[in-house]
Amino acid sequence: MLTRRALLASSAATLAAPAVIPTARAATPKGVAVMAKQIDDIVSFDPAESYEFSDNEVDANCYRRLIRPNLDDATKIDGDLAEKWEISKDGLTFTFHLRRDVVFDSGKPLTAHDVAFSLQRVVKLNKTPGFIITQFGFNPDNVEKLVRALDDTTLELKLPEAQATSFVLYCLTANVGSVVDAATVMANQTNGDMGNAWLKTRTAGAGPYKLTEWAASDHVTVDLNPHAADKGIMRRIVLRHVADPPAQLLMLQKGDVDIARDLGSDQLKSIAGNKSYTISASPQGSSMYIAMNQAMPELAKPEVHQAIKWAIDYEAIAKNITPNTWSVCQTFLPSALPGAIKDMPFERNVGKAKTLLAQAGLPDGFAVSMDYISHAPFGDIAQVMQANLAAIGIKVTLLPGEQKQVITKTRARQHQLAMLVWGTDYFDPNSNAQAWCENPDNSDASKLKILAWRSHFVDKELNNEAVAAVHELDPARRIALYRTMQMQFMDRAPFAMVLQQNAVAVLGKGVSGFKVGPMPDYTHYSKITKA
Repeated sequence: MLTRRALLASSAATLAAPAVIPTARAATPKGVAVMAKQIDDIVSFDPAESYEFSDNEVDANCYRRLIRPNLDDATKIDGDLAEKWEISKDGLTFTFHLRRDVVFDSGKPLTAHDVAFSLQRVVKLNKTPGFIITQFGFNPDNVEKLVRALDDTTLELKLPEAQATSFVLYCLTANVGSVVDAATVMANQTNGDMGNAWLKTRTAGAGPYKLTEWAASDHVTVDLNPHAADKGIMRRIVLRHVADPPAQLLMLQKGDVDIARDLGSDQLKSIAGNKSYTISASPQGSSMYIAMNQAMPELAKPEVHQAIKWAIDYEAIAKNITPNTWSVCQTFLPSALPGAIKDMPFERNVGKAKTLLAQAGLPDGFAVSMDYISHAPFGDIAQVMQANLAAIGIKVTLLPGEQKQVITKTRARQHQLAMLVWGTDYFDPNSNAQAWCENPDNSDASKLKILAWRSHFVDKELNNEAVAAVHELDPARRIALYRTMQMQFMDRAPFAMVLQQNAVAVLGKGVSGFKVGPMPDYTHYSKITKA
């Protein structure tokens, strides 16, 4: 995985915020909502290229897509630009019928030709998130024939081969499925780039807002799209880059911002019970896990995998180190995703863990190193892990490093144990099932070098089930497959799934209508109001 997963970071800072109770509050401008947020991850606002948290979130408020997930029921998909759609019995042809009242911020009506252009453009540019669309078999040579407008309000999408219907639809809900204004984009192309350079710092969409200003690592400003069918309430939204969570809280308390987006456990604790603040929280598609590299003989033993899982004090970590910001989750599908199960079979059981080590022929334990991300909360969690494993005889040497260093090492399969975070790419269980379960070629020449490959995990049954699930046309049977896979994974995989991230936004006095989404590109600004 590339940039997006490499930028995953905890919002749980360990610094305590000053308990400031100002005697007088400043005020942000009327009709303007100001957020304090870490936004130094932004690379590009072009939906065909955007792959970071902050730019995906901004895009979600400036563009619309054919369809969107129902965030109250993860098994359902709702229309956005599409009023309705039909799927052929063989699962190869998707026909979308578009609304007629949608207008771009340029004033140009949105048509099926813009939708076809947008999806074709993703395939032709083939930037980092392009795989979400190209994985269905689309390429620059066939995409114009397979994705086309039949008329102004009808889009036809033909798959080269049958895929699970829900898989295709969920991928179309991703940010990469955003529809751009074809005429405006092509009027600004340079050297055949289909407007990519221009769209890096601008938007050309039909969402409730449009990007009007961006200063890297400083601020983003979006203003109302005057032509939007579903307009926002605030005339302007400003995201201010504030890297330090205590500083975010101080600004919220002083009235310099309306919403703080990255407060950690200590800051949240300091305002608990204060009726001046409202909290919006959502489980995220991000998982903290321990990878066990099976290239190390001791870690290749299934009993050792289980011993480590039974040694960890999950509840103590969540309660004492990451309250409100990370919660216990022991499956490869976080609760935000369709098909996730709630089973949590593991708890700290030193006796059981020691017995499993003895069964593995290691009654006296063994020594091992663990790479981990050095910033909060990973350092504190790593120390707990070290103590938990020492209690069963596993002596862990901790190796802290910057996130990119730890990720680079695991991508090279040079770790023993590694504690990392994995984030889903799109709102479909395949995004995680493929990463954790598929390893069809364990050689260094493999084309699929993600999580299972990185730890030399080969399980033919899980691999085949993951492949079969993306071709299962019956949604209920497909979800049942993922539920079975999660149980098998917990029993057999050399990964201890530990925590799931919760995104938390704190709203100041009089502010309402902001809801954090389970993924950044499902977080919307249009309902924000303030007194």
